[in-house]
Amino acid sequence: MHVFSIAAGAMISSGIFVLPALAWQSSGKGMLLAYFISGFLMLPALFSKLELATAIPKAGGTYFFVERILGTAPGVVAGLANWLSISLKSAFALVGIGAFVNLLSPGLTQWEIRLIAAGACLIFIAINLTGSRASGGFQSLLVAFLLIILVQFCLLGYRSMDIRWVLSWKADTLAPILATSGMVFISYGGLTKIASVAEEVKEPGKSLVRGAFAAFIIVQLLYLLLIAILIGLLHDKGNWTLTPMSQAAALLPFPKLEIALTAIAAILAFITTANAGLMAASRVPLSMSRDNLIPDALARTSRKKNIPVPGILVTGLFMIGMILSFDISGLAKVASLFMLLLFLMINLSVIVIRSSGVANYKPSFKTPLYPLPQLIGIPAYIILIIEMGGKMIPIAGIFIVLALLWYFLFVRNRVKRKSALVHMISRIAGTELLPEDAHLEKELLQILMEKSEIIEDRFDSLIRSAPVLDMVESCTRDEMFYQVSTIIAERWQLDPEKIRKKLQIREKETSTLIYPGVAVPHAIPHIVIEGTSTFGIVLVRNKSGIIWNDAGETVFTAFCLLGSKDERNFHLRALMAIAQILQDPAFHSGWMAAGSAGELRSTILLSKRKRDRPEE
Repeated sequence: MHVFSIAAGAMISSGIFVLPALAWQSSGKGMLLAYFISGFLMLPALFSKLELATAIPKAGGTYFFVERILGTAPGVVAGLANWLSISLKSAFALVGIGAFVNLLSPGLTQWEIRLIAAGACLIFIAINLTGSRASGGFQSLLVAFLLIILVQFCLLGYRSMDIRWVLSWKADTLAPILATSGMVFISYGGLTKIASVAEEVKEPGKSLVRGAFAAFIIVQLLYLLLIAILIGLLHDKGNWTLTPMSQAAALLPFPKLEIALTAIAAILAFITTANAGLMAASRVPLSMSRDNLIPDALARTSRKKNIPVPGILVTGLFMIGMILSFDISGLAKVASLFMLLLFLMINLSVIVIRSSGVANYKPSFKTPLYPLPQLIGIPAYIILIIEMGGKMIPIAGIFIVLALLWYFLFVRNRVKRKSALVHMISRIAGTELLPEDAHLEKELLQILMEKSEIIEDRFDSLIRSAPVLDMVESCTRDEMFYQVSTIIAERWQLDPEKIRKKLQIREKETSTLIYPGVAVPHAIPHIVIEGTSTFGIVLVRNKSGIIWNDAGETVFTAFCLLGSKDERNFHLRALMAIAQILQDPAFHSGWMAAGSAGELRSTILLSKRKRDRPEE
């Protein structure tokens, strides 16, 4: 419900209370199709965001995904576009507040409406600087109230509308409809805000997906019903006012009550959208600053309440500047422009990370029919940008050039992270990244462990650095011992022949085969070595099988342990940990499917077992 309330609440604002007036001017009855197209084209972005959010549930949302997957330069573009998109959407909502104030004081000019919106922005800046914010429960209550008002409007409006006039529409050309689709695309932008709160959601694989799809389906149906009703009620009214819902409410039974209800709902929707938008947008500079992409000053927070004061001030002042500089139509188009650029990059990000072979990319939700939605979404977003008008392309071009210029002048030498794109190129070229270069693998593994609430113990630390022997052809146990002893000798500076003999003697004394309740046996050869404070593990996989004894028993997995006498206690703990790992039903399939040494280690690290407490 919390995810649903965030997503639905962020969508129900200007998209239905203001934008229909602009859409009517642009495409007339074709606006109904424009809203449908925009909603349909949200699906690729929604699929991509949910997939990435369930794999990488980190604060920062789109910026974080793009920066880690496509690289730092695209990350700078995405971060700034994300900030601009949220800021402009919030500015648009503030203009909506000014438009509805016009109901109370008719005859306000466009400039006066902008001044009211700028004044409201100053109030929200002050609120955010004090740390005040609506709780999730209040958000849910507010969304429920909005939905009730809109549903009853639909029920009354349907009885009063001219449905035959709505259905009589025929399109002469798709150009104005596509242009309108690009402009109203901002209506759905709030849906993807759930990616930014993924880190705070319990069981994101379930909650994010269910909440987001419920919000999309319900709000999309409401949008289409409401737009059809508005067309059926106001088709003979000439130019619509900036408050078309209230204009239509005047034609329903109990007009005064309906006008009051729609006005109250609209103002509340605008207030929550604008306030939440300012809050979210001000956190983008904070995340980018912590990643060394923009000046450190924007990472500063207040000591008492941890409020990003510089981010709030910069974002708020920018919003005021945009309110005073753009007319309401231009504001909607520019906000949609940056949203479309973001969605283009987010769809590309899914394709890149799926193709990169990154071992620890494990989304709970995967895009249906991949990569078809992404391949539809990317060119579709480009077409919408083009169809919105000639000004949008130069604005997009100038923005990208300035963002890349910032990267080359101030960021390039400060950040050295290897992205999923580098992993993909390395994979195509047949080269493997060195462990110290595989920053993304380590970061994703850490995210997976945090998501599973795993607190690392000493055994996990050993697995992270354990040598891996990944064999392709079938071999005997002694042939495997020969290769393992060579690895041990190199890693711990020991005599390989002595190690091999110890392994053979240990196996003759007592077989190290174990049967953890599955059809396939595993082996845990373990020996004691000279010295003190020494313990190590060599991980072995042979997809074709290791013939372990004269009876022909075959193993595919071996954990080879070595330790000095003073490590006997930990030796027993390690044996217990391995036994628990081998009993995890998901271990064997994950182990055999792993494509690299890193993925083999991750399979062990993410297996279910009881871990030692930190003090132990």
